[in-house]
Amino acid sequence: MGRVAAQEGATAIREAVARDGRAAIVVATGASQFEMLEHLVREDIDWSKVTAFHLDEYVGLPQSHPASFRGYLRKRFVEPVANLGEFVEVHGDASDLESEIARLNVRIAAEDIAVCFAGVGENCHLAFNDPPADFDTEQPYLVVDLDDACRQQQYGEGWFPTLEDVPAQAVSMSVRQILKARHIILTVPDERKAKAIKATLEGPVTNLAPASILQTHGEVSVHLDPAAAGLLESAST
Repeated sequence: MGRVAAQEGATAIREAVARDGRAAIVVATGASQFEMLEHLVREDIDWSKVTAFHLDEYVGLPQSHPASFRGYLRKRFVEPVANLGEFVEVHGDASDLESEIARLNVRIAAEDIAVCFAGVGENCHLAFNDPPADFDTEQPYLVVDLDDACRQQQYGEGWFPTLEDVPAQAVSMSVRQILKARHIILTVPDERKAKAIKATLEGPVTNLAPASILQTHGEVSVHLDPAAAGLLESAST
């Protein structure tokens, strides 16, 4: 699953570099992305021509925290490729969060995103856009509140010692910004994601199941393991 998702993403990156001389991508975090990133960093790509954004970061969490998405990506993506052109970090612990979001919004507005790698949360969130997600805002990044199911997932996956330690807010890429990517590649393992995957692929498009909005995008690839696909009427890759 992770290998094929990485290969598909690498093809999109190489095509963008060949077409435009560079590529901008969005990388995701969490347990679902471990294998995909492990394979992606081994791909034959001129990483010096790649700019990488990421989907989200907790408000108030320093990069040194074990759950920091910046720290996660530096360890599993930025450092292994060694010569990445640019890593545009989301500083969730910025002293002036409004200015930080403004910086990110200006920075990503100039980019044509070749590929966005993502997962789907147990509550069907996309990035940290928990239900009911904002399907209308054109703001690329925004501060969002994390619902109880989302915070429980982060605790359950072992990122925080207690549920109370999970931050209540995060800076997240918006749904509309994610949809601007030319290609979107989902990697979703585990039985605990099966209900969310069914809602994503076979349910109605609704902000109560945020990832269902991907049904409106023409270039989405979904990579599942058998457990995550267990509730689908017909599994597809």
